[in-house]
Amino acid sequence: MPNPLGRRRAGLSAIASGDPQTARGYPRTSVVLHDYVASGRVAGISLAVRRDGATQYLNLGRPAFDHADAVDQDTIFRIYSMTKPVTGVAAMILIGEGRLGLDQEISEVLPTFAAMRVIAGDDATQTRPAARPILIRHLLTHTAGLSYGINPEGLLPSIYRRHGVEPFVLARDGWANAPPTLEAFAARLAPLPLSADPGVRMDYSVALDLLGLIIERVEAKPFPQVLRERLFGPLGMNDTGFHAPAEKLRRLATNYRLIEGRLVVEDAPAESAYARPDRMPSGGAGLVSTARDYLRFCAMLLNDGELDGVRIMAPKTVRLACSNLAPPGVFTLLGDGFAAGMRIVRPEAVRDGDLPAGAVSWGGAAGTTMWVDRPNGFALVMMTQFMPQDAYPLWEEIRRAAYEDLAV
Repeated sequence: MPNPLGRRRAGLSAIASGDPQTARGYPRTSVVLHDYVASGRVAGISLAVRRDGATQYLNLGRPAFDHADAVDQDTIFRIYSMTKPVTGVAAMILIGEGRLGLDQEISEVLPTFAAMRVIAGDDATQTRPAARPILIRHLLTHTAGLSYGINPEGLLPSIYRRHGVEPFVLARDGWANAPPTLEAFAARLAPLPLSADPGVRMDYSVALDLLGLIIERVEAKPFPQVLRERLFGPLGMNDTGFHAPAEKLRRLATNYRLIEGRLVVEDAPAESAYARPDRMPSGGAGLVSTARDYLRFCAMLLNDGELDGVRIMAPKTVRLACSNLAPPGVFTLLGDGFAAGMRIVRPEAVRDGDLPAGAVSWGGAAGTTMWVDRPNGFALVMMTQFMPQDAYPLWEEIRRAAYEDLAV
């Protein structure tokens, strides 16, 4: 496959203006931003781009339609499932240190998951013993046989909702039933059946939430503390965490939902679950972050585990984390593989050269997306807030335009 970036650029300016007419090096990308903000389809967008070791930001709009400030790289966004790659990489750090095994049975850390059963009939009362144990690999790739209460199909979602197996930030039918801690979450989850034998298929799930508890147990520290000490602190991700404290709420963007062609407020900062520190730290959907912070995480992956002279993980561990970890023959709906909590484009899945093989990515429910193209030394983080995340083809347009800009 030809290099999707064309000839390499000499480098990028450190920071670009939010004005689409003056954002140097990204004219096509800037036009996409301007079209979405000017048309009112989003209140604002913050993009962070890393190329050849240099960072550039493209910002436009406001954190909310009625907000007086402009969006910038320090605006805080709910990143929902973009939390998953962070949790996945945290687990990979422990794997690289030999403190956790990729193919280790999770029951060695969480004994209550030692004798799982699988739904064997038309209702969840008919079960059989699982053919094999759940491995760390299965949690990283959503192949453990777990599910999500928000999933539209299958028998497990309604069971999860009934038993309160739903992270606080996703509990739309009432927060009172959400598990208050990771321990409580696992205690509710362990007795429930699996949708399939581990390693057989991919079902989007609470697997990364369960992995957060495993990380907590192995480190013998609260999961949020582990992330601060192993990732956020060393990388200078000062605005990333499981809630936005009161002094930062003005920087938290409003989340909107598209209903019958109109954007209505889905989650305002003052009432947001993300403004509350007293909830389960969801490793699958719980973080808030900024374009600046999350790009530093991506830049570390681009740079083989090191950023600004700080080593986060070994190069071989980064390569493993950004490789296809899914069991043989198990792919996402797009025909791609699965790395550590994120999708990876397999060479066999490349279609007409539109996606570079080896790129890893994942998005969040409110329209945010991360993209790390290690083969080409390029990363892109898109932050905005709208639901559902497929309401607009914004990410596809941004990605396509960015590669076209980089190829010039």
